[in-house]
Amino acid sequence: QVQLVESGGGLVQPGGSLRLSCAASGSIVSTYAMYWYRQAPVKQRELVAGIGPGGPTNYADSVKGRFTISRDNSKNTVYLQMNSLKPEDTAVYYCSAVRGRYDYWGQGTQVTVSS
Repeated sequence: QVQLVESGGGLVQPGGSLRLSCAASGSIVSTYAMYWYRQAPVKQRELVAGIGPGGPTNYADSVKGRFTISRDNSKNTVYLQMNSLKPEDTAVYYCSAVRGRYDYWGQGTQVTVSS
């Protein structure tokens, strides 16, 4: 059973930075498409960023130029570097791993951007 564990969330002031981590059990980070999603209160879950096994990345328009997704295959970990944070980035952030019909999710980590 694959497990994904997110960490790195917290409270940060507008304009600040956070780095989220998603640690995977097993060597899936190099062979699965890895994604970060977020869900704010009373809003639908939305895709924030993704990285394919070959390395291509994609981002939501709202985070382009501010967020960077990356992975360390040796640590089975995916990261989301978040800079220039805004109050509208406040949400629970989830990590997801997808390959074919296999789809795994973490439990989420809260990010709150507030002064």
